[in-house]
Amino acid sequence: MKGVLEIGRDKLTIENLVAAAKKQIGVKLCDSPEFTAKIQAGPALINDILKKHVEIYGVTTGYGDSCTEQVNPENYYKLPINLTRFHGCGMGDYFDDETVRALMIVRLNTLAQGFSGVSMGLLQIIYFFIEHDILPLVPQEGSVGASGDLTPLSYLARALIGEQQVMYKNTIRQSADVLAELGRQPYQFLPKEALAIMNGTAVMNAVAALAFSQAEYLANLACCITAMNSLALKGNTNHFHKRLFELKPHPGQALAAEKIRTALPCSPSYDSRRIQDSYSIRCAPHVIGLFYDVSSTMRNFIETEMNSANDNPLIDPATESVYHGGHFYGGHICFTMDSLKNIVANIADLLDRQLALLVDNKFNRGLPPNLTGSQNISCNHGFKAVQIAVSAWTAEALKNSLPMSIFSRSTECHNQDKVSMGTIAARDCQRINKLTAQVLAASLLAAFQALNIRLKKSELKPGDLGQAEKTYNEIAGFFKPLEDDRPLEEDLRKALKLIEERIFTV
Repeated sequence: MKGVLEIGRDKLTIENLVAAAKKQIGVKLCDSPEFTAKIQAGPALINDILKKHVEIYGVTTGYGDSCTEQVNPENYYKLPINLTRFHGCGMGDYFDDETVRALMIVRLNTLAQGFSGVSMGLLQIIYFFIEHDILPLVPQEGSVGASGDLTPLSYLARALIGEQQVMYKNTIRQSADVLAELGRQPYQFLPKEALAIMNGTAVMNAVAALAFSQAEYLANLACCITAMNSLALKGNTNHFHKRLFELKPHPGQALAAEKIRTALPCSPSYDSRRIQDSYSIRCAPHVIGLFYDVSSTMRNFIETEMNSANDNPLIDPATESVYHGGHFYGGHICFTMDSLKNIVANIADLLDRQLALLVDNKFNRGLPPNLTGSQNISCNHGFKAVQIAVSAWTAEALKNSLPMSIFSRSTECHNQDKVSMGTIAARDCQRINKLTAQVLAASLLAAFQALNIRLKKSELKPGDLGQAEKTYNEIAGFFKPLEDDRPLEEDLRKALKLIEERIFTV
C-alpha cells in the first residue's frame, strides 16, 4: 500500500478518496495536540451553552418540524440514540464496500473541520471502523438529499453504538460483537454527535466522487474506441485535425480530438475518399469533449463539499456562536450528478451509433454484415444481437439521465419542503456509468473484430493501428475473434471487468 491520507491534515480529493476506498492507500487520523484541541473546543462550547440554558437545535429540541418540542436535560443523551433508531428505515440494495469506505472517510473529514460540535472520541471511533475495515450495511434508498443523507448515515451512526449489522472480514455480523472482539466498547454519543454524523451530504458526496472518477475513465476510453472505429470504417482522420479545433477553441473538445488523433496512425495505409463521416465519428470530440470542458467545475463542487462543514447547526468556537442553517442541502452535488449523467449517457449513445455503423453493411465500407467472421453468412449473425443489447443499455442510460433535482418533494411536515435529491442523482449516475461501461465493453469487442477482419483482408497492415494497437492487443489477450456464432456473454463480462478495473490503455 503506497501513501497515506491523513484526515485532519490533508485535503480530500477525488483521487485520494477513490484510492483510499479501493484500499490502494492507507488512512490515518491526525492526532496532533493542535488538532485535538481544535476538535475538543466544539463539545466544550456546547457544554457552556447548555449551562446557560440557550436552545440548540437537535440538542435541546426535537428534530425537524419537531424543533418546537423542548427536550428535558435528562434526555439529552437519549435523544441522539433515538435519532439513529427511527431513521433505520432504508431499503434497496446495500452500498458496496468501496462506497461505504468512501462515505465513512468523507464523513470523518467533514467532522474533522471542527465546526460540528463533536468530540475527538467520535472521530476516533469512526477512524477505528475505517482502520479495521468494519463496514456498516447501508441501504441505498431513503434519502432525499436534505437534511442531508439522514437515513443512510443513520446506519453508520447506529453501527458505532453497536446496534447495526456490519460486514467484517467478508462476514455479516453485529457491530457490538465485532467491537467486543477487537477490545472496544460501543460508542456513547454526546448530545449533538448523532445529528452531526447524519445531518450531512457524505453519502451523495462519496457516490459522486466515485462516479466522477469512473466517468473520467469512460470518457478517455471512448476516445480510444472512436479512434479504433474510425480506422475500422476507413474514416477521414482529418476530422480530428488540430487546426480544426483551434478554430472553435473549447479546450475540452480540443482535448478529446487530441486523444482521438493521438490514438490514430499518422497516415493509414488505406485511401479514405470519404469527405465526411457520419456524425457519430466526425462529432465525437464535440460529444466526449463536453466532459473535459466541465470536469473542473464538477471536481470543484465535489471536492468543496467533501472538505466543508455541512451539518446543522454548526458550532463555531472561534466566535462562540451556534449557526443554524442549511449546509446539509446537496444542491451542488445534485447539479453535478444530473449534468454528469447527461454527458455519460450521451457517450453511450455515441458509441451505440458507432456500433450501428460497424454492423450495417450499408455503412461499414466493405465489412461483412454484423461483423461476422464466418464465410457462411446466411447461417451466422455475428454481432447482431450484441448491437440490439447495446441499444437496450443505451436506452436505459438515456432514460435515467432525466434531471433528478426537478423531482424535489415536500417532506417532513413541510419543514423539508425543498430538497436536493442529490443522493438519487448520484446513484442514477453510477447506474448510467455501469450501463455505459457495458456499451463500451461491447464496442471494444466489435472494434477489435472489425480491425481484425481488415487486417486479415490486408486492408490494414500490421503497425497501421497507431497507439490504438495497445488496446487492440489488450483485447486480443482474452477475446478470440468471432467466426462461427457463439455466446458472447462471457467475453462481454470479461471486458466489463477490465473496464471497471481500468486495465485498458487510454
